[in-house]
Amino acid sequence: MPNTSYDVLALRDHFPSLASGIAHFDGPGGTQTPREVAEAIAATLTGPLSNRGTVGFSERRADAAVAAFRSAYADLLGVPPSGIVYGRSATALTYDMSRAIAKTWTAGDEVVVSRLDHDGNVRPWVQAAEAAGATVRWLDIDPHSGELDLATIGTAITPATRLVAITAASNLLGTMPPVRTVADAAHAVGALVYVDAVHFAAHELVEPDALGSDFVVCSPYKFLGPHCGVLAADPELLARFWPDKLLPSTNDVPERYELGTLPYETLAGATAAVDFLAAVDPGEAPTRRDQLRRAFAAIDVHERSLRERLESGLEALPGVVVHSRAARRTPTLLVSLPGRRCRDAYEFLVSRDVLAPAGQFYAYEPYRRLGIDDDAGLRLGLAPYSTADEVDRALAALGELLTGQD
Repeated sequence: MPNTSYDVLALRDHFPSLASGIAHFDGPGGTQTPREVAEAIAATLTGPLSNRGTVGFSERRADAAVAAFRSAYADLLGVPPSGIVYGRSATALTYDMSRAIAKTWTAGDEVVVSRLDHDGNVRPWVQAAEAAGATVRWLDIDPHSGELDLATIGTAITPATRLVAITAASNLLGTMPPVRTVADAAHAVGALVYVDAVHFAAHELVEPDALGSDFVVCSPYKFLGPHCGVLAADPELLARFWPDKLLPSTNDVPERYELGTLPYETLAGATAAVDFLAAVDPGEAPTRRDQLRRAFAAIDVHERSLRERLESGLEALPGVVVHSRAARRTPTLLVSLPGRRCRDAYEFLVSRDVLAPAGQFYAYEPYRRLGIDDDAGLRLGLAPYSTADEVDRALAALGELLTGQD
C-alpha cells in the first residue's frame, strides 16, 4: 500500500533538478540534491570564512561548520561526534583506514572480504593484506539468490582473522546480508568489523549495535548531500591506530585521520542533507536521531511500495531477468536482457528521459559471480523523490524497447 502520509510531490519541490522531467533511477550512484543543501554550501563558502580558530568571526564560522558536521553524522550513524571522520570519499577513507590498521598485522594474520561488496570495500583490504603478508579469505554469495552464502562464514573466519570487511547492502543487487551474524563470528575470534554502509545508509538508519560494526563508512551524496565520505567509529577505537600524517598536524581523534584543511562548505552541505532527511516526516521527536528514525521509516514505506510496483511490472515484460531476489533488499534492482546489450537499453531509456544506467558499478566481485552474459547490467534504483508515475514511465519505455512497439 502507498504511504498516504508521505507527500512525495511536496518533497520534489525542494529539488530544482527534477524540473528537467528526467525520471532518475540512478540514485544508487548518487542522488539529486535539494535546494537547502546547495544554499548551505553557498552560504558557508561566500560568508566570512577562514581556517579554523576561535578568535576571528570567520575562524569561528569554520570551526562551527566542523562541529555541526560531526554532530549531524553522530546522529545519523549512532556514534559520538568525536568518532566522526570526514573523507574525500568512502573509498579514500577505506584506503586510509586499511593502511593504518594494517600496521598492526603480521604474516600469518588473516583478513576476510566478501564477494557481495563494492570493490571499495575489497581491494583496499586485499592490497593492505598483501603488503603486510597477511592471508585473504572470502565470504561467498549464491549467484542465484544474490544472498551471502552463510556456510562460508565458518570456513572464512578463523582464530587468525584480524578484520572482516562486509557490506550492509549491495550497491549492485540491493541485498542486505545478515551483517550481525558475520560480526558475531568475527568478534568471537577477536576480529574487527568494517562495514560499508554507502548503499545501506541511503535507505536505512544505521544502528551500529544492530549491525555489530566497529567501523561504518558512508557517502552523503548517496542520500541527497554533496560528494564526500564519512567514517564512524568509537573514538577509543580510532585512538588505537596511527595513520600516516604530517608531523605538525594534531594527534587528536578524529582529526588525526583528516588530511589537510577541511572543505567547510562541503561539511555544511553534508550537515544540511541530514537536517533535510530529519524533516521528511515532521512530528514530535525528542532528538534529531529520533526524527531520522521516523523519516527513514516513512521513506522505507514509500520506496518499498514503488519497488513492488516496479518488480511486478518487470515480471510482466518479456526478456527481462531480475537478479535482485534476496529476502532483505533495498529498492535497487539489477536486471539483464538476454539477447540484448544493457548498454543499448540504457541509451534507449535516456532517449525517453528515463535515466537507468548500465554497468558493473564497481561491484567487480559480485558481477563476476553472477555470470551475466553481458559486460553491463541495467540498474534501477529508487530514491525518496521517486514516484509511481516515474516507475510506470520506465516500465513503458522498457516495454517499448522489448516489444518493438511505439
